[in-house]
Amino acid sequence: QVQVVESGGGLVQFGGSLRLSCEVSGPIFALKDIGWYHQAPGKERELVARITMGGDTNYADSVKARFTISRDDDKNMAFLQMTSLKPEDTGVYYCNVDVRYYSSTYPRTLLAMDSWGRGTSVTVSS
Repeated sequence: QVQVVESGGGLVQFGGSLRLSCEVSGPIFALKDIGWYHQAPGKERELVARITMGGDTNYADSVKARFTISRDDDKNMAFLQMTSLKPEDTGVYYCNVDVRYYSSTYPRTLLAMDSWGRGTSVTVSS
Protein backbone atom coordinates (compact mmCIF):
# COMPACT_ATOMS: atom_id res chain seq x y z
CA GLN A 1 0.00 0.00 0.00
CA VAL A 2 1.47 3.32 1.07
CA GLN A 3 5.22 3.40 1.60
CA VAL A 4 7.42 6.20 2.88
CA VAL A 5 11.14 6.00 2.18
CA GLU A 6 13.77 8.47 3.39
CA SER A 7 17.18 8.89 1.81
CA GLY A 8 20.12 11.28 1.73
CA GLY A 9 21.65 10.71 5.13
CA GLY A 10 25.34 10.15 5.72
CA LEU A 11 28.47 11.36 7.42
CA VAL A 12 29.24 15.07 7.23
CA GLN A 13 31.66 17.41 8.97
CA PHE A 14 30.68 20.18 11.37
CA GLY A 15 29.29 23.08 9.36
CA GLY A 16 28.45 20.92 6.36
CA SER A 17 25.19 20.37 4.53
CA LEU A 18 22.92 17.50 3.59
CA ARG A 19 19.65 17.21 1.72
CA LEU A 20 17.24 14.55 2.88
CA SER A 21 14.50 13.22 0.64
CA CYS A 22 11.20 11.56 1.50
CA GLU A 23 9.38 9.64 -1.21
CA VAL A 24 5.82 8.44 -0.81
CA SER A 25 4.52 5.68 -3.07
CA GLY A 26 1.27 3.80 -3.48
CA PRO A 27 -2.29 4.64 -4.54
CA ILE A 28 -1.93 8.25 -3.40
CA PHE A 29 -4.75 10.74 -3.64
CA ALA A 30 -3.07 13.57 -1.73
CA LEU A 31 -0.40 14.30 0.83
CA LYS A 32 -1.46 16.60 3.61
CA ASP A 33 0.93 17.68 6.37
CA ILE A 34 4.48 16.36 6.13
CA GLY A 35 6.91 16.41 9.02
CA TRP A 36 10.57 15.61 9.54
CA TYR A 37 11.51 14.21 12.94
CA HIS A 38 14.92 13.78 14.55
CA GLN A 39 15.84 11.08 17.02
CA ALA A 40 19.22 11.57 18.62
CA PRO A 41 20.97 8.55 20.15
CA GLY A 42 19.29 7.64 23.44
CA LYS A 43 16.64 10.33 23.11
CA GLU A 44 13.03 10.58 22.03
CA ARG A 45 11.92 11.47 18.54
CA GLU A 46 11.28 15.19 18.09
CA LEU A 47 9.67 17.24 15.35
CA VAL A 48 12.17 19.49 13.57
CA ALA A 49 10.12 20.79 10.63
CA ARG A 50 6.62 20.57 9.23
CA ILE A 51 5.00 21.74 6.01
CA THR A 52 1.28 21.91 5.37
CA MET A 53 -0.51 21.11 2.15
CA GLY A 54 -0.70 24.83 1.50
CA GLY A 55 3.03 25.29 1.98
CA ASP A 56 3.07 26.83 5.45
CA THR A 57 6.12 25.78 7.43
CA ASN A 58 7.23 25.70 11.03
CA TYR A 59 10.52 24.68 12.62
CA ALA A 60 11.93 23.70 15.95
CA ASP A 61 13.94 26.53 17.49
CA SER A 62 17.09 24.40 17.31
CA VAL A 63 17.01 24.29 13.49
CA LYS A 64 15.51 27.65 12.53
CA ALA A 65 17.54 29.46 9.87
CA ARG A 66 19.57 26.28 9.26
CA PHE A 67 17.02 23.77 7.94
CA THR A 68 14.48 24.23 5.16
CA ILE A 69 11.58 21.91 4.48
CA SER A 70 9.97 21.75 1.05
CA ARG A 71 7.69 19.51 -0.96
CA ASP A 72 7.00 18.48 -4.54
CA ASP A 73 3.45 17.20 -4.73
CA ASP A 74 3.77 16.25 -8.39
CA LYS A 75 6.38 13.70 -7.36
CA ASN A 76 4.90 12.87 -3.93
CA MET A 77 8.14 13.91 -2.30
CA ALA A 78 9.39 16.12 0.51
CA PHE A 79 12.85 17.39 1.31
CA LEU A 80 14.84 18.67 4.25
CA GLN A 81 17.78 20.90 3.34
CA MET A 82 20.14 20.97 6.31
CA THR A 83 22.96 23.50 6.52
CA SER A 84 25.46 24.57 9.18
CA LEU A 85 25.21 21.09 10.68
CA LYS A 86 26.28 20.54 14.27
CA PRO A 87 27.20 17.35 16.16
CA GLU A 88 23.89 17.60 18.03
CA ASP A 89 22.08 17.14 14.71
CA THR A 90 23.39 13.58 14.66
CA GLY A 91 20.73 10.90 14.71
CA VAL A 92 18.05 9.29 12.62
CA TYR A 93 15.68 11.47 10.63
CA TYR A 94 12.17 10.22 9.96
CA CYS A 95 9.55 11.47 7.53
CA ASN A 96 5.94 11.46 8.69
CA VAL A 97 3.17 11.97 6.16
CA ASP A 98 -0.57 12.41 6.56
CA VAL A 99 -1.73 10.56 3.46
CA ARG A 100 -5.04 10.24 1.68
CA TYR A 101 -5.05 7.16 -0.51
CA TYR A 102 -7.40 4.85 -2.38
CA SER A 103 -8.45 1.50 -0.96
CA SER A 104 -7.42 -1.61 -2.88
CA THR A 105 -10.93 -3.06 -2.83
CA TYR A 106 -13.95 -2.02 -4.85
CA PRO A 107 -15.81 0.19 -4.66
CA ARG A 108 -12.77 2.38 -4.15
CA THR A 109 -12.92 4.53 -1.07
CA LEU A 110 -10.65 7.25 0.19
CA LEU A 111 -8.68 6.33 3.27
CA ALA A 112 -6.36 8.22 5.62
CA MET A 113 -3.10 7.08 7.10
CA ASP A 114 -0.40 8.59 9.25
CA SER A 115 2.67 7.02 7.66
CA TRP A 116 6.27 6.81 8.81
CA GLY A 117 9.40 5.81 6.99
CA ARG A 118 12.23 3.77 8.50
CA GLY A 119 14.51 6.77 8.73
CA THR A 120 17.85 7.87 7.37
CA SER A 121 20.91 8.24 9.55
CA VAL A 122 22.90 11.48 9.83
CA THR A 123 26.25 11.73 11.59
CA VAL A 124 27.92 15.09 12.07
CA SER A 125 31.56 14.90 13.10
CA SER A 126 33.15 17.66 15.16
